[in-house]
Amino acid sequence: MKIDLEAGTVEVSHDESTHVYDIGSKEAFALISQAWIRSGWDAKYVYSFSWMGRPIIQLPEDMMRIQELIYDLKPNVILETGVAHGGSLIFYASLVRAIGKGRIIGIDIDIRDHNRIAIEEHELSDLISLIEGSSIDDQVLGAARDLIDPGDTVLVLLDSNHSKAHVLEELRMYAKLVTQGSFIVACDGIMQNLNGAPRTQDDWSWNNPQEAVRVFLKENENFELVEPEFPFNESLITDRVTYWPNAFLRRTK
Repeated sequence: MKIDLEAGTVEVSHDESTHVYDIGSKEAFALISQAWIRSGWDAKYVYSFSWMGRPIIQLPEDMMRIQELIYDLKPNVILETGVAHGGSLIFYASLVRAIGKGRIIGIDIDIRDHNRIAIEEHELSDLISLIEGSSIDDQVLGAARDLIDPGDTVLVLLDSNHSKAHVLEELRMYAKLVTQGSFIVACDGIMQNLNGAPRTQDDWSWNNPQEAVRVFLKENENFELVEPEFPFNESLITDRVTYWPNAFLRRTK
């Protein structure tokens, strides 16, 4: 791929054919975004952000897009597997505080002491419940279920172990908590497209959340893969720049 800023073009060659796109076209944006995603992965770009004092290891666009969904759904409960430093929990808590309803459940197999202390001492800690244990442990699922009231609208985000087997088991277990019209989101399916990049494994081409989603949808007719609509869009762009491709599964019945 060749980017000519002076000419305002993007040139890409494939199988002895060459295509030149205007740099402001949808096609050029997609190509540049693909390169930017890979460059950002190699440079650990997502490790450079925080939200209200806590590291949030997420692509900023994913956070912007998920807040659009949260504002539309206004769930009573947002449950996330994978806590790390707690930045995403704080992010979701700040949204439900602003909306005026909702609470957060965070699950992790190992909530390190310094992270737990920072989360529990945060201004938004009253909105967050932490559960330590494997997300695919029946007792952990039961503890989460005990924090959900009848009639609650529940949104689930899976951001812990991203292996195909683990995500598939999470999908099977936590789908039971998702209310009709709400979503379960399998994060970080970008793994499928990163084979050979730094910090990757040789099996990522198949051992990833997108593969888990494919299997889950074949065995569960209550969910459908849905690309969330942009609530506002005056641009040419219709596709997300994301670490979460093919991630949003809506419960239909």
